[in-house]
Amino acid sequence: MPTLNVSLPDLMKTWVEQQTTTGRISNASVYVRDLIRRDQAQSAKIAQLQHLVTEGISSGPGTRTMQQIEQVALAKLAR
Repeated sequence: MPTLNVSLPDLMKTWVEQQTTTGRISNASVYVRDLIRRDQAQSAKIAQLQHLVTEGISSGPGTRTMQQIEQVALAKLAR
């Protein structure tokens, strides 16, 4: 596996080291990989939301009343 050296300020380095001593994370590499995976997942969610917003804007003005929208939302929550 290729390596990547990263410089961290002392406070961040200490934080990472503390995470490995709690037993939650086995080493700094695992911790950083986990953070990157979480960031990738978050970025994918944001991209999907942006796509849905753009799609909604592109579809033009809505025709439902606020009451109809609330009824649909409440019906979905009841499931």
